Amino acid sequence: MILPMKKYAFMVYHKEYEDFLHKLRDLGVVHINATRAIAGNADLQAIAAERKRIKTLLGRFDSIRNGASDAAASLPPARELTKAEGLRMLDELEALQEKKLLLQADRQALQKDLEYMQIWGEFSYTDIENLKEAGYELSFFTCPTSRFDPKWADSYNAFLINNYQSVSYFVCITPEGEPIEIEADRPRMPDRGLDVLRAAALQIDERISKIDRRMQEAATADYATLEAFDKCLQDEYNFSNVMVQTERQADNHIMFLQGWIIAAQAEQLQTALDRQGYFYRQVAIEESDKVPIRLKNNRYARLFEPLTEMFSLPNYREIDPTPLLAPFFMLFFGLCFGDAGYGLLLLLICTLLKRKVDAGVKPFLSLAQWLGGTAMVVGTLAGTFFGIALVDVPALASVKNYFLTQDNLMTLSIVLGLVHIVFGKIVAACKTCIQRGPKYGIAPWAWVVAIVALLAALGLPSLGIQLSEIGLNICYGLASASGLAILFYNSPGKNIIVNVGSALWALYNAASGMLGDALSYIRLFAIGLTGGILGGVFNMLGVEMTAELPIFARIPTMLLILLVGHGINIGLCMIGSLVHPIRLIYVEYFKNSEYEGGGTAYLPFKKA
Repeated sequence: MILPMKKYAFMVYHKEYEDFLHKLRDLGVVHINATRAIAGNADLQAIAAERKRIKTLLGRFDSIRNGASDAAASLPPARELTKAEGLRMLDELEALQEKKLLLQADRQALQKDLEYMQIWGEFSYTDIENLKEAGYELSFFTCPTSRFDPKWADSYNAFLINNYQSVSYFVCITPEGEPIEIEADRPRMPDRGLDVLRAAALQIDERISKIDRRMQEAATADYATLEAFDKCLQDEYNFSNVMVQTERQADNHIMFLQGWIIAAQAEQLQTALDRQGYFYRQVAIEESDKVPIRLKNNRYARLFEPLTEMFSLPNYREIDPTPLLAPFFMLFFGLCFGDAGYGLLLLLICTLLKRKVDAGVKPFLSLAQWLGGTAMVVGTLAGTFFGIALVDVPALASVKNYFLTQDNLMTLSIVLGLVHIVFGKIVAACKTCIQRGPKYGIAPWAWVVAIVALLAALGLPSLGIQLSEIGLNICYGLASASGLAILFYNSPGKNIIVNVGSALWALYNAASGMLGDALSYIRLFAIGLTGGILGGVFNMLGVEMTAELPIFARIPTMLLILLVGHGINIGLCMIGSLVHPIRLIYVEYFKNSEYEGGGTAYLPFKKA
């Protein structure tokens, strides 16, 4: 459900306003009404940029700590820093990272020189200078090996140094100033020999290691301090944002602010402000107000709130879709997963992991437990256990008639789709009655009655359920009466021509849309069937490919094939079983239930 909200206005004398905001922040129950854009505010953007730098650095620290042998070691407590001290520490750590990047670039360039000089081998540039003082010049050349001419040894004192990847590397020693006319290239040589390059590379490696050690120390010693500093910046950002949203009246002497509070906490707010003597007043919620949203559901439905939030929170005048979509999503997941063994495995793994993970992860594992349990039940009814068709197991011959066949599953998928669509129409009708009044809900409810009546009259016979003549007449009578309401009263207050035109257009959309929506649910059957078939294929491969192996080799080979095959299949089933039910919820259900969304999360002004 969506918790009721109240809107309050506050008027405070400008000299008392900062104290008032500190009091409001300590209460931590008021969501500030944002009426002004903050994109162009330089101060807020600067704080946001500083927080982004901290998050980047903390991400780097996480990588360092995860790779360290003492990753599980406890972190020292945070140190209190002023903003100047925190920014200085941030600058120092970023400077270390920048310095490491520059050193790594230098090291990469040195590595290229080292690899190239290793082709030429060990020599000293001092010897080359000595030759030059004696009147000789040493020149370096490269050319394709096929073009190297041994006669160059007689003409220019050419000495072949190396042949590498079809390239000849050689030098010529000639009197200084003598031209060398050969078809070869003069390479760009490094200005240092191998020994000097190795020493320089070793020095850079030591400097990089020193920086790494400093960053490893900071990843432990300064992690909590940076987190605390980030919270201080967040508090500063929130405080400055409230100042931006404040209206200054009476020549800047009166500060005017509006905010939202959960109705159940309103008395707490009023008591605290009355004690301090601040002026406030509850104001009426207007149609154009963007009321913040706080959802409150039971333990079961709360697990599915991330699905709603991932699409969009409902607006304040809607019905919370979370408890309504939860059972359908769970059932759709089970149909797509389609294997009792996979569902049991998911349930057991999540049950074991819940004992070791953080509290923030446990709700997701609880959701996975529900999904795994549903998959186990649906997979059992479908007669599939780790790819084994239970209907073919001799020990289960007495109950094989209770397993669902492929035809049953396809029919079930379509029936569930129709039920889901009709349920969405019912939710839309209820929503219209709540938002606009009962007379506007007549046409939506007429659509529900007409659809249900026609499905009963035309759809039940295809399932082998025959209605009596009286039953058929009742269904057609309800459909006809609903059709009249749809035709002449779909837009209360407008003339008949407009009503009839709107009804015909809506009828066309419903006839074409419902058919496509219903057929979309066949994917539930198709994806579940595919997972079961793939599991059976891997079982067959494990048995047949190892049939001729001796028993001591067959068992581990078979287990390897089954482990890899079913692992791949479980991964594919997980992806399909999450994506496609979400698609059916977001597209088919939200469209038929006329879900609007667009809600803003309730985020009270409080300390981080």
